[in-house]
Amino acid sequence: MKWNAWGDPALASDLSDSIKGLLVSALGLDTDAPAELAAADVELTPSRLTADDVAALDGLLGTDHVSIADGDRLYRAGGKSTPDLLRRKQAHQEAPDGVVAPGTDEEVLAVLQWCADAGVAVVPFGGGTSVVGGLDPEDGGLRAVISLDLRRFDALIDLDAESGQARLGAGVTGPAAEEMLGTQGFSIGHFPQSFKFATIGGFAAARSSGQASAGYGRFDDMVTALTVVTPQSIARFGVAPKSAAGPDLRQLFVGSEGTLGVITDVTVRVHKVPETTLHEAWHFPDFATGAAALRAVAQRGIGPTVMRLSDEVETGINLANPSGIGDEKAAPVPPGGVLAVTTYEGDEAAAQARKLLTADLFTSLGGQSVGAGPAEAWEHGRFNAPYLRDSLLAVGAGCETLETVTTWSNLSTLKTAVTDALTAALGESGSLALVMCHISHVYPTGASLYFTVIYKQIGEPVAQWQAAKAAANQAITSVGASITHHHAVGADHRPWLAAEIGDTGVTVLRAVKEALDPKGILNPGKLIP
Repeated sequence: MKWNAWGDPALASDLSDSIKGLLVSALGLDTDAPAELAAADVELTPSRLTADDVAALDGLLGTDHVSIADGDRLYRAGGKSTPDLLRRKQAHQEAPDGVVAPGTDEEVLAVLQWCADAGVAVVPFGGGTSVVGGLDPEDGGLRAVISLDLRRFDALIDLDAESGQARLGAGVTGPAAEEMLGTQGFSIGHFPQSFKFATIGGFAAARSSGQASAGYGRFDDMVTALTVVTPQSIARFGVAPKSAAGPDLRQLFVGSEGTLGVITDVTVRVHKVPETTLHEAWHFPDFATGAAALRAVAQRGIGPTVMRLSDEVETGINLANPSGIGDEKAAPVPPGGVLAVTTYEGDEAAAQARKLLTADLFTSLGGQSVGAGPAEAWEHGRFNAPYLRDSLLAVGAGCETLETVTTWSNLSTLKTAVTDALTAALGESGSLALVMCHISHVYPTGASLYFTVIYKQIGEPVAQWQAAKAAANQAITSVGASITHHHAVGADHRPWLAAEIGDTGVTVLRAVKEALDPKGILNPGKLIP
């Protein structure tokens, strides 16, 4: 990915005239973008690794897999949150002191043991897509910090076609996994917005949830086994789909965000490549009516592979189709009300049956089908929204997302609380805020809300957003919702984790951390309060 933006530079998008007009009229922005800072003009914090340190790491991994070059360190200086990207605009930036790329479990173990002895922190690095500060190069009070890049763990290790599971290296990207499995007729079906760049290990470490979770489940549902390297040993967990042999230790490391060990491979449930994919979009008079319809389908248990609902604001600017924002040729969205998109994957008969059952229920609950077009447009542009954020940041418009999850009975209260908190906090900074929301994942008992907010950058932009995010986080915890559904905890949500898991939960996490990582070298400052 580009060092100071999201994704492939060739796919960067310009703002449409209609979006520029909205920014000028609503936020008072000048939409002429200033010159971009070049990577060569960035001054990084000097590496604190000594010549002896580099020589020791060279001895463990070989000189080709150890670097203290600024070009390598810059690309691993953080993730892709809005604060991360705002910091990339600064002439002076913090970065890890070095980058290492082990290629075997034994090499990972050797690096971790050397770091524990040498007092050097380790930040595991996969695709670099964290949006919660999970890759911040924090040293935790140690004398240096290195980025441990997992790109060499890039193989399909095994495919058990009869059981329907595949073992993949942690550094395999989403597209690479689908390509390798696809040649043998299989798919994982895990498509988060970070899909094109994030890795199998990152999906597990962050407890990711993909856009097809209604059909295939979250990534933590898919994991059947994994290998984890700690400073103590190489461990593998998972011998069967389910077990009553005590607590499920696989789930201890899924979501551990590199703080308890380095995940080097993951075995996941896979399925045959779908025979067909059907699309249908639906119009509802308002968000409450649409949410009730989604709840009814989720509780019925036989529904779409993908099921999403945009609120009135998001529907109004067509953010359900990121590639078509402001494009008069984009798939039409009915005026007023809200838009839901659904897809159905599988064999033709099963997909058609689920589509018809959903249609009957949606229609009975106030929905009106608007055909396949808007759903197909969403699918076509579903990985493009972060590119729009880059274009907005370039002209001084703040743009960020956040997500949470709660029960159906608490959904409306949560949506109002977060919207009000963001609007008030950004208003205090002197900016209006355009707050949009959609239901991104559904369960029989609740749903995830995903918010997008656009505002005018005023004053110190990182501090401005951090104040707004803190207000939103406080609103989330105050109404009893979860601080995160799929973005993970990282550094940004860490201060609010104790409110969710309680003192006993914090004690458990700290005890496990002490047992597995007594020197505290693994990803300091993340997850564990």
